Amino acid sequence: MIILNDIKVAFGDFMALKGIDLQVEEGEFFTLLGPSGCGKTTTLRSITGFIIPTSGTVSVNEKDITNLEIEKRNIGMVFQNYALFPSMTVYENIAFGLKVKKVPKDEIKKRVAEIGQKVDLGPAQMAKKINELSGGQQQRVAIARALVNTPSIICLDEPLSNLDAKLRVQLRNELKDLQRRFGITTIYVTHDQEEALTLSDRIAVFNEGVIEQIGKPDEIYNYSKTEFVCNFIGDINKLDANFLQKANIESDKKCYIRLERMYVNSPGSKHVVVDDAEVVASEYYGLYIKYTLDVGGSTVKVIEKNSGVPMYEMGEKVKLSFDPDNVLQYD
Repeated sequence: MIILNDIKVAFGDFMALKGIDLQVEEGEFFTLLGPSGCGKTTTLRSITGFIIPTSGTVSVNEKDITNLEIEKRNIGMVFQNYALFPSMTVYENIAFGLKVKKVPKDEIKKRVAEIGQKVDLGPAQMAKKINELSGGQQQRVAIARALVNTPSIICLDEPLSNLDAKLRVQLRNELKDLQRRFGITTIYVTHDQEEALTLSDRIAVFNEGVIEQIGKPDEIYNYSKTEFVCNFIGDINKLDANFLQKANIESDKKCYIRLERMYVNSPGSKHVVVDDAEVVASEYYGLYIKYTLDVGGSTVKVIEKNSGVPMYEMGEKVKLSFDPDNVLQYD
């Protein structure tokens, strides 16, 4: 178990972390999510020892490691650019840390072969130089190098951000599969909301050096605690005063609703119905269709599952409906 207690980090007059409290359970895939400069990487580096906090404590299994040297923390690290040695073979890259620790050659050979098999790097790949590998293979080498030292924790700092979209999706599935297979406690840093939602057991959403919310992916998405979280996670409609009046909703708070929580021409029993909506744009994605509607001067977007029926035409009048219980409200 990893516990961060009131972690603060200052760089001169700039307070990068303003009091971070979080707890990561053993075997959990825990993601630090947020925009650039929000403090997620600084938090990761405080855990790994690359940064010593200005105040607060980092503990692992009830042992205070706040000021412990990096090499004594038993934490594996996978960097954004993988930080592999291009002049070395795959085998030499994975074995590097063991050689530094002066592990016997026979033991190194055995452990490298075992970890290579677990991450699908066979003898043919082991003999190759890093620049001969695909992006996916390089990622597996970086993970193997981190895991071969049998760490209790592995930390990954945006390891998929340099890859193209298709490969990112493929590798995040592989990454989650590897994590489940090893059962290792994993802390993952990303700015990609979809990546966080699909990979994580729990997510901490960062904003300007503080944590706005910690929760399971569905909690973060469906029950966003703050206005920042609801805007940062996924697409959402902000309902203006004009729309709220048409929908007969009285509120002095800021109101939002997810796109898939609104419906076209299919009102439910609890739904509020707005009759005078007009289709002004549509985007076809195959699995679903995104419609932009004008509701008496207010713009809302709706995601409809593709059921195979003809799409609504531009200028077509439709009925918009939604359950008012799905409106998120913030002071």
